[in-house]
Amino acid sequence: MPDQPERIGKYKIIREIGRGATATVYLAENPFYPEPVALKHISFRDRSKDEAKWNRRLLKLLRAEESVARKLEHPNIIKIFEAVIGEEESYIVMEYFPGKTLEDFCSYEKLLPVHRSASIVFKVAMALDHAYRQGIVHRDIKPANILIDENDNVKITDFGLAMNVHKKSDMDSTFIMGVGSPAYMSPEQIKSYPLNQKTDLYSLGVVLFHMLTGRLPFRAKNPAQLVYKIINTDPPSASQLNPDVPEAMDVVIRKALEKDLYSRYKNGAEFAKDITSVQFKIYDENERVPDSSRFGQIRKLQFFTEFEDIEIWEVVRFSQWRVVEPLTQLVKEGGTDQRFGIILEGQVEVSIGGRQVVILGPGDTFGESAYMDQVDHKQHATVVSLSPVRYLEVSPAALALASEECSEHFQKRLVTSLVRRLAQTETALSKGGATAARAANITAFGMELQLLDS
Repeated sequence: MPDQPERIGKYKIIREIGRGATATVYLAENPFYPEPVALKHISFRDRSKDEAKWNRRLLKLLRAEESVARKLEHPNIIKIFEAVIGEEESYIVMEYFPGKTLEDFCSYEKLLPVHRSASIVFKVAMALDHAYRQGIVHRDIKPANILIDENDNVKITDFGLAMNVHKKSDMDSTFIMGVGSPAYMSPEQIKSYPLNQKTDLYSLGVVLFHMLTGRLPFRAKNPAQLVYKIINTDPPSASQLNPDVPEAMDVVIRKALEKDLYSRYKNGAEFAKDITSVQFKIYDENERVPDSSRFGQIRKLQFFTEFEDIEIWEVVRFSQWRVVEPLTQLVKEGGTDQRFGIILEGQVEVSIGGRQVVILGPGDTFGESAYMDQVDHKQHATVVSLSPVRYLEVSPAALALASEECSEHFQKRLVTSLVRRLAQTETALSKGGATAARAANITAFGMELQLLDS
């Protein structure tokens, strides 16, 4: 790593606060300005001739960023104070904002409460509305380019064409067709169509979905599949992946992610207005069971032994937590409700035709027969609580949207549970059965085969 410079231009360098493929960001002091600033520095020294073309592109982008900065003055957009463009080095001096990127709050274990996520996206939408009225389209809205502090103050960074500074070549996985990050790109952006403010609103809809669910609306194993899904498939419902999300928010997200430009939000103000119209249930953080506690309870269950931690966080987000009193019917024999439960505490009785079959406890599943029966989708037994019972309720609709790994683990564990349940039932039935017939012959399945010498 090269030595940190003491000064760049008139700015005294305090420390490095970020580094990318082509740029380094420093915390710096301006002798004529009381507040610290962030200085993004790019050096063109010691670069090969092969990089000359890329250097020219960087200079073009930096000049564009300087031009953008003169047009934007908004509390939720990072302010640029100065840009110095040189042949050997260039740097941009901007407002220093000691916050984190939204990337820190897009994983299952760190999701913000729904109302906080909505408030953050509201501010971004209004900032994008301001930018477009100045003729500016960001084109790379994603969590990494949105900063927040501990008070949920919001700043959009890397505005204008400057988002390309960290993408050194077209081989970069987050650099496709010149501008943008594939997972957050709009269909028209992927197709290289002319862009307007609606492409930013689409990307912001993806950010909102990611913040609410801990996953992206479109995922694939390779870029070609991802591009196909963005262009051709509908997003899943956020409320099915996270029960805390109001269903009304699904309507907002669907409109933001409309593939038809005429059906999408026409501006950021309209997007922001619809967010405020959604009613949120505000929880008292002292009364609500924290997700970390729920994670710990699930992690202890034998059912989830083979699940990775990230899959457990998925379960935390998309499952419903239920508590019922004794003698509550949870499943009705012959019913077609495909939801099933995994017991956390308490016991339930499984019965068929009014006769007890088995008693289940923590870690056991119940009601999975309708989900696993791909023909009739019927419950084969009645399930009644014998004590106060706490359990996870899993909806097939939510499970269908889980990651492939999580879904495969569920399928495997549910099949195992059904097989073991069948064995228990057969054992119980055998106790009241007639004496079994004694075999006169034994097939290869009932004995070990031996090779005989000829």
